[in-house]
Amino acid sequence: MTGPADPIARVAHDVERLCTNIGYVIQGKPEVIRNAVICLLAEGHLLLEDVPGTGKTSLARALASSLSITWNRIQFTPDLLPSDVSGVSIYNQQSHEFDFKPGPVFASIVLADEINRASPKTQSALLEVMEEGTLSIDSIVHPMPRPFMVVATQNPIDMEGTYVLPEAQLDRFLMKIRVGYPTAEQERVVLERHREGFNPRGIDQLPIAAIEPELLSAAQREVRAITVEPALFDYIIALARRSREWPSLILGASPRAALSLMFVAQACAALEDRDFLVPDDVKQAAIPVLRHRLFLRPEAELEGYDPDRVLADILAAVPVPKD
Repeated sequence: MTGPADPIARVAHDVERLCTNIGYVIQGKPEVIRNAVICLLAEGHLLLEDVPGTGKTSLARALASSLSITWNRIQFTPDLLPSDVSGVSIYNQQSHEFDFKPGPVFASIVLADEINRASPKTQSALLEVMEEGTLSIDSIVHPMPRPFMVVATQNPIDMEGTYVLPEAQLDRFLMKIRVGYPTAEQERVVLERHREGFNPRGIDQLPIAAIEPELLSAAQREVRAITVEPALFDYIIALARRSREWPSLILGASPRAALSLMFVAQACAALEDRDFLVPDDVKQAAIPVLRHRLFLRPEAELEGYDPDRVLADILAAVPVPKD
């Protein structure tokens, strides 16, 4: 299938295909779907948080099935071991050497389902692969396939049997998205579709025109080439630095967070069929990129603040570039 000749227009065209594919499975959540695709274009990892039953796993599976690349699902449980994620070396009696048997993390898209139900030790098995795109086993570095993306789901931390993800783990997720409950009308559509025979477990049988890996890689390159003017660099830096001195926060946005904000803003610009950044792209990216990287003071939480509300205040306080 051919698309528009202009590179940025072609990215927007391919994104529309992806969103349509995922929309077969996830009803009434266009903004959630769009943000998931933006994360993919920005070459980052995605964290989906909400209560059970809101479609987090279905969204991740639909995203994976919309791409002609390999994917694996890992169900995180309290007894899961790091080797169950990364793989294990097994002694070969014929060669008298250890052979490495790759684990499920060796796939282009890894669905880490209910990641915060595993112990911190097991969660740490993803730290290197999410940051470096490699995995070190017995002093041997194994590269991940390209593209590589971890899509993790987690339940709210106040639910039984969950562990808090450490700051280093959270910072490796490019975006955090909350799926949320559907409206009454959307929920009615879901019920009607299931009554008519729709089965979300049969995603592979849906009329999905998968995106080829070459098109995805080309789209990712075009996104990284989006023009960022000096004033927009200063705006991104100002937002990050303002968060570090915000009175209700213990921990603000890191330099990595500022980089992530730029990458996601570039993807937002590409979806709007622009090859340059504007302040609205940064504003649109700020909450999903930064909400999981900010940590509130206890007194701020008692007063009813949450990261989204603090980010809205920070965005309002930092002057927007005029030129």
